[in-house]
Amino acid sequence: MNTRNDTRRGPLEGIRVLDLTVALSGPYCTLLLAGLGAEVIKIESPTGGDIARFNPPFYGKDGIHLGRMEEGDLSLSNLARQRNKRSLSLDLKSDKGRAMFHDLARHADVIVENMSDGTVDRLGVDYETIRKINPGIVYCSITGLGRPSPYPGVKAMDITVQALSGVMDVTGETDGPPMRFGLPISDLLAPLYGTIGIQAALRQREATGEGQNIVISMLDCVASLLPFEHFDVFQREGFPPRSGNHQTRLAPFGIFKTRDGYVSIAAANDKWAGLIFEAMGQPDLIKDPRYATRGPRAVNADAVNRLIEDWTSGHSTDEVLEELQAKRGVPCVRVRTALETMSDPSLFASGALQKLVHPEAGEIDAVGSGVPIRMSAGKVGLDRPAARLGADNADIYGQLLGLTADDLARLRAEGII
Repeated sequence: MNTRNDTRRGPLEGIRVLDLTVALSGPYCTLLLAGLGAEVIKIESPTGGDIARFNPPFYGKDGIHLGRMEEGDLSLSNLARQRNKRSLSLDLKSDKGRAMFHDLARHADVIVENMSDGTVDRLGVDYETIRKINPGIVYCSITGLGRPSPYPGVKAMDITVQALSGVMDVTGETDGPPMRFGLPISDLLAPLYGTIGIQAALRQREATGEGQNIVISMLDCVASLLPFEHFDVFQREGFPPRSGNHQTRLAPFGIFKTRDGYVSIAAANDKWAGLIFEAMGQPDLIKDPRYATRGPRAVNADAVNRLIEDWTSGHSTDEVLEELQAKRGVPCVRVRTALETMSDPSLFASGALQKLVHPEAGEIDAVGSGVPIRMSAGKVGLDRPAARLGADNADIYGQLLGLTADDLARLRAEGII
């Protein structure tokens, strides 16, 4: 969704965010804040910046490719994650750079960081230091395992967080190994909670005048979802932790093979189960005590799933959809490929997906996520391409810190910016 001509005010307009994030979890949080209208100022080392700038694939003068071929090639990861953000280069390891950041913090509402444990303390940009400069600062740390970490020495990557969270134990086939969730779920879930926490802290600041420190743990975020399925209770009752492409306790509820693809069926109640049996030409199955109600169907889930897949696998996906969804109203849809979904015009119209825009070349053949929040009175969206490293140095340092062109030239010569 193009928001360039949208004259509505962004919900977070007037909020200034200093972005000290790298990789995915932190930058996704600040991307959401930017999409909601906050002024996000991305601060990176002048010698290279965010590690995402070096993630393949890249876009350059020869289009999209996997290996960085020219100095000017830009990572698609960076083009996706730095939209609507302004860019500063600043060496926080230097005394001058640290002092400049402290000056910037006086003009900020929010700081977001996801550096490794101890880094912000070593750099002198930690919460306790900053709140002495700006008591109203809302300071959000997105961590892997909490701070301090209860797992000393463990490197918090998405796959290690997934392993510790228990989500792998409930993902995969019943008799198969634990399985990684197909998306970097901990990297994507933590920034959602971070965004919620930041907005709640800003609301509280309106009442108290005081900022606060928010600590988000990727592990906490993912693990907090497990109880919603009561896995502990079901395992005590003999249900296996993993049920593959089916949810045993809701059978028939899962993914079923067709002659030319797969369908997803969610027939958790007795009415829908009976309608499936009717479509199969076996309406009397709903009278069978093994399949008549939800409890027995859960116990006999493997049997009922085999019966249904014996039927679906003999028909095309379109035929199954016609019999179940169109004729009988049973929840049933085609299982789309990722490429099919990322080509859906309705998702581009809603703003959930959008074409990436290169700062010089314009729209390119790659898709980025949008901000899937629609508001009647607020402008939400990502309509400015990622900036090149340091693109806003003159503007921001001039406006906020009063630095002149000569000042900036000296700082560049010293490697500070």
